[in-house]
Amino acid sequence: MPTHVNAEAHGDERGALLAFVEAQRGGLRRSVLGLDDTQAASRPTASELTLGGLVKHVAETELNWLRMAQQKPNERQRTQETWGESFRLVEGETLAGTLAFWAEVAAETEEFIRSVPSLNDTFPLPEAPWFPQGGAVSMRWLLLHLVEEIGRHAGHADIIRESLDGKTAFELVALESGQSWG
Repeated sequence: MPTHVNAEAHGDERGALLAFVEAQRGGLRRSVLGLDDTQAASRPTASELTLGGLVKHVAETELNWLRMAQQKPNERQRTQETWGESFRLVEGETLAGTLAFWAEVAAETEEFIRSVPSLNDTFPLPEAPWFPQGGAVSMRWLLLHLVEEIGRHAGHADIIRESLDGKTAFELVALESGQSWG
């Protein structure tokens, strides 16, 4: 990620973790900078991943983790049959709409995390083969997991964008700030 995450206020672990989550979001958002829906849905590599699909997947994944932490039902819960739709824009979905949805989720995540009494507070993990039986994780773990999840997909997006039109992450940072790279 070719950006610098500003230091938090001394001792503000919550702020630091939220800043790193937002930095990873920024990397993924920049990967679609200047693209239209057709470009965002294109597959310039052997992978089935698309830039629009990655944005949608990360937005839905963040919402899913947020709802687990809030211990609320997820209004966009996927089933085994609809899982593949979380990785692509489907009929009626646009890149702009997906980015707007993700911005709403991101704002709700920040509001929720700032409202919890402690990053040590925990929430239960659902029953699934990949989670420990009866497991729980902390709000701190949630934020670290979001850094990991979004960062992984931001890296995928860097490769897809460069394959699509040759633009690198450094060029996109410069473009976002109205400058030129190189």
